Formats: sequence, structure tokens, C-alpha cells
Amino acid sequence: MNELVKRQMAVALAYRNGESAPRVVASGRGLIAQAIIERAHQHGIYVHESEELVALLMQVELDQHIPPALYLAVAELLAWLYRLERGEIPAIRPSASAL
Repeated sequence: MNELVKRQMAVALAYRNGESAPRVVASGRGLIAQAIIERAHQHGIYVHESEELVALLMQVELDQHIPPALYLAVAELLAWLYRLERGEIPAIRPSASAL
């Protein structure tokens, strides 16, 4: 396994109407992170790179809501994704750490 794959981290979030906050539905390092990212791509889900946010979200237990301290950062990410989906901004290429 190359060094880049070993260091790679990924976290997947899900949010449903009526929930208080997004939940962590998948997280992992190395090959698991790579599988999370590949599955997102297979389902047409955009992968956003943010090493700092991923590191913070890796501390959240699986199937738990994100903590209030991360609401603003995740809200900004969701607003960015909304603009991206509407074609208002160009996509950037993902790399080692993804969300």
C-alpha cells in the first residue's frame, strides 16, 4: 500500500429533513477511505477535500450527529455543494482527504 493511501481519510455525512444535524454515516482511513470515496463517485456524490474538517469529523462516532461546534463549517460546506449543484461555481478536483 502506498503512503498516500495509508494517510487518506474520508468521512461521509447524511442529513434528512427533521433531523437536528447531519450524521456521520461512514468514516475510515487508507483502503476504507478509498472505498468510501469510490462509492461516492459511483453514486454521483461530489467529494470535497478538507483535511482539517475530515480530521475533526473522524472524531465523531459512526451514526452520531455532528457536534454543534462543527455546525458552521458543515453549513458552509452544504452551501458550497448547493451552489456547485446549481452550476454557480466550478468543481475542484478531490485528492487525499475527502468529505
